[in-house]
Amino acid sequence: MEDTFRWTLVTAVAPIAWGTNYFVTHEYLPAGHPLYGAVFRALPAGLLLLALARQLPHGVWWWRSLVLGICNMGAFFALIYLASQLLPVSLASTIMSAAPFTMALFAWGLLAERPTVLVLTGATAGIAGVVLLLGTGSAAVDLRGVAASGAALTMSSFGYVLAKKWGRADEGPVATTAWQLIAGGLVVIPFAVLVEGRPPHLGLPAVAGFVYVGIVATALAFTAWFAGLRRLPATTVGLIGLLNPVTGVLLGVLVSGDVLTLRQVGGLALILLGITFSQVRTTPPSPVARVGQLDVTE
Repeated sequence: MEDTFRWTLVTAVAPIAWGTNYFVTHEYLPAGHPLYGAVFRALPAGLLLLALARQLPHGVWWWRSLVLGICNMGAFFALIYLASQLLPVSLASTIMSAAPFTMALFAWGLLAERPTVLVLTGATAGIAGVVLLLGTGSAAVDLRGVAASGAALTMSSFGYVLAKKWGRADEGPVATTAWQLIAGGLVVIPFAVLVEGRPPHLGLPAVAGFVYVGIVATALAFTAWFAGLRRLPATTVGLIGLLNPVTGVLLGVLVSGDVLTLRQVGGLALILLGITFSQVRTTPPSPVARVGQLDVTE
């Protein structure tokens, strides 16, 4: 239980960092360039991690890195950027809050991780909490934004579970995260040139914003995320991801002077309750099963 709690804290670094990304993107990064934004976010972060890992892909990891890089990084970053432009943040975040369910489904099919009643209850409570926390508003819904959010949700959930399946006996999350980021960034470059033309001019605030996004919300966050995926059930990691909108709302309170309503406080409580449910283990693994688990994840 102590080991699970420790890796839960490590994994939580990712959604907390991603939650701050909303504010930085809105305030400092250039609008209208989702493809170049994905490139600027992925490539420098990937090169930084590669310098730390000092390992190039080998064997099957060349094509695996390409597949994972598209699902988890390049295409995902661009789709999220596009959705944030076409939809209110509340609606986009609410759609993405279905990740515990989609990850549970993919984990069931790819990893034979059958979701428990407690996990499903926690996921339901978490999504209800996100709805209460953010609200859905009454603005007109752009179906293109809904499609982008849905595609990002499905693609990333599949990619995360696939990364867990392939990463059970590899060189570690730093190296594999670096490979994914570089592959994802390189794939997006030709599309950015064709669709968006020349790269946007970056002033000092934008450069500082991309430095923060690259180091904290990408390199550090995804390394922590994939480290957690190696040691925790995918459904548990999906629920921890609900800390993303929580961070965004609390940052608004601290930075912008927003005031939490009673409904939002109730939403926060439901999200934290859902994450707590994901930590409960009704049936501890047998010693034999535990040894087998440690063999493939450590």
